[in-house]
Amino acid sequence: MGKWDKYKKNKPEKNDSNSLNNGMGKTVINWYPGHMAKTKREISEKLNLIDVVYEVVDARMPLSSKIVDINDLIKDKPRIMVMTKYDLCDKTETDKIIKYYESTGYKVIPVDLIGNNTNGVKKIIDATNEIMVDINNKRKEKGLMPRAGRVLIVGIPNAGKSTLINRLVGKKAAGVGNTPGFTKSLSWIRINKDLELLDSPGILWPKMEDQEAAHILACLSSIKEEILNIDEIAIFVLKKLYELYPEKLEERYGITELDEDYIECYDMIAARRGALTRGGVADYDKVSNIIVRDLKNGYFGDITFDRLK
Repeated sequence: MGKWDKYKKNKPEKNDSNSLNNGMGKTVINWYPGHMAKTKREISEKLNLIDVVYEVVDARMPLSSKIVDINDLIKDKPRIMVMTKYDLCDKTETDKIIKYYESTGYKVIPVDLIGNNTNGVKKIIDATNEIMVDINNKRKEKGLMPRAGRVLIVGIPNAGKSTLINRLVGKKAAGVGNTPGFTKSLSWIRINKDLELLDSPGILWPKMEDQEAAHILACLSSIKEEILNIDEIAIFVLKKLYELYPEKLEERYGITELDEDYIECYDMIAARRGALTRGGVADYDKVSNIIVRDLKNGYFGDITFDRLK
């Protein structure tokens, strides 16, 4: 079977510490580049300057994309959860998780950052201004002048922080990259006379014990592809779609069942998408890339890979 041996039951492939297995072994993802450790340290040093925190999560993975130790990082600062990519999610499922977060005391604002709908951005500004009224009233009681709100924006890589900033500013103020790790350092950005943002690089955590969440982060672009096994990510996507959205899998690839070693599925996709060698043999590497790209490009429609347990 060659490259497919690792997908056989009870035959997990041995990986190094910065790779994914297919969910059958016990290896966990360790992914903690130096700039992430530096970011956490710098946030701690600047936290006394911050009034409000925008905690950015991806609406397609609103549980998996939440920074696990966010409370240790931002302490008791007032926060607003900004749920980006809401236009790409399965709203029925994501709304259940929004209600869960709200039941724990979060102010959650879902936003569509690509379309022309500015309601979400306005709600973010209004919610921030409400918090700043209270903060500036306390400053006044101490004999201090009111000042512009200082907001820290944090989230995992590729969560949409830079796109959010650009929408808040109304023009291109922050670079936007499609790969995680695009922003490398903390930087202040003036939104208007009443609001300043401290942008930060995406943050992950040193060890990802929850392999389900780790795979979800990987297939939706929060971990750099070059450190991953593309076949394993593609197989995870197929398994997840079959579990949650079998109709989308059938519509896109004509797949109604997953075979044990996935070869038949790959052959079907290769034939349907033209991923064949000159001899008419399926190019499995190309098929893996097609599956992952189809997910990232939204060809399966609105999806949410997280579920409340």
